[in-house]
Amino acid sequence: MPSTVARAAVISAAGAVVLTGTFGVGTLPPDRGAPAAAPGGSAVDAIFHERADRLASRGGLGRAPLVGADSQARAQAPGESPAPAAPAPAPPAEIPDGCDSYSGNRLIGCTILPEFGFGLDQMPSLDSLWTHESGWNHQASNPSSGAYGIPQALPGSKMQSAGDDWETNPATQIRWGLGYITDRYGSPDAAWAFFQNNGWY
Repeated sequence: MPSTVARAAVISAAGAVVLTGTFGVGTLPPDRGAPAAAPGGSAVDAIFHERADRLASRGGLGRAPLVGADSQARAQAPGESPAPAAPAPAPPAEIPDGCDSYSGNRLIGCTILPEFGFGLDQMPSLDSLWTHESGWNHQASNPSSGAYGIPQALPGSKMQSAGDDWETNPATQIRWGLGYITDRYGSPDAAWAFFQNNGWY
């Protein structure tokens, strides 16, 4: 049976599996053949990923999630403190009537609208605007412009005025975005109308 090289792995703060080199040589058990290599990969990589998948199914080490075009996983440097995980948005304490058809970050947005003096009749325009801008993804990043977050603030660091957790907290981003809309357009309806005519807001 051919020898295979097992690889050590660590989990980065972003959840990525990082190969850190070889740690031993062994042989496959006689009752198992080597898995076929994935296109562009080796049999060793196929074995590593197969074992990682099995561990993930038992709640242990898993394969890294696919990284979309709008985000990047970053390996943790040696001696670096792990980055805090993005907090899950807390459900609103009290959901206004009319918001129960929304969920996730949209629900947070609908719940925050009254804080800015808007009626829930403004939510369809806000929903349309930010669905177009970010899909309500609080980690959405535009690599060409540098815009970030649900309202696609440019630069994203502007949102720090609403809270130090602006990079990870959808409620902070929504509050900043509603403040921007209020100051510049007066209402989500007006911001959406401007966007429809101009392609930006």
